[in-house]
Amino acid sequence: MRRAILAVIAGGVLVTSAACGDDPKNEDTAAPAVTTPAAASAPEPAASSAAPDFTADNVKVCDRLDKAFNTEFGDFGVALGKMIAYKEAKDTANATKAEKQAATELKALGTQIRKETANAQDPELKAMATASAQRIETSAKDLDFIQDIKTTKDLDRSSQEQFTEWISPVVGYCAVSRAAASPSASASSGVPSEPPASAVPSAS
Repeated sequence: MRRAILAVIAGGVLVTSAACGDDPKNEDTAAPAVTTPAAASAPEPAASSAAPDFTADNVKVCDRLDKAFNTEFGDFGVALGKMIAYKEAKDTANATKAEKQAATELKALGTQIRKETANAQDPELKAMATASAQRIETSAKDLDFIQDIKTTKDLDRSSQEQFTEWISPVVGYCAVSRAAASPSASASSGVPSEPPASAVPSAS
């Protein structure tokens, strides 16, 4: 089963080489090896190498993330809508307040992503969620993306690419987990090129 999509290989590649001795031996003088019953060791049971299956838990966590995206991105979209309205009305004071509110809502999304995945069983899912949360929190802190939005056209032009960058790590991993849970729907599985429509806030 394929679970990992953005696996990071830590360290290096371990190369194991078995050296075979080619030194000639004197077969006439070499004593044959003797194995006594006492020296014979009992066969050890084969160790299980099966990786843990986190699929079911991943689907539950990803369902919670969907709800978080719908709620938090919705609040973010409302704040952006107010900000755009104030900027178009040349109301600088209220536009600045709305920018800060939008940043607050964006930061809340990062916090919610961390919260919903805090108890996830799959460490890779947690890592992907952390990557998305960090990207979102960085944008909320520097405000560059938010301040560059002055009209609804600006939002339409820049939002899709930015939102994809924010959530693609965790959304992509969730897509693979869901495909593993439902093989019949896996024909088009993989990392999505864009976030779901529900994750794109409206400026209205």
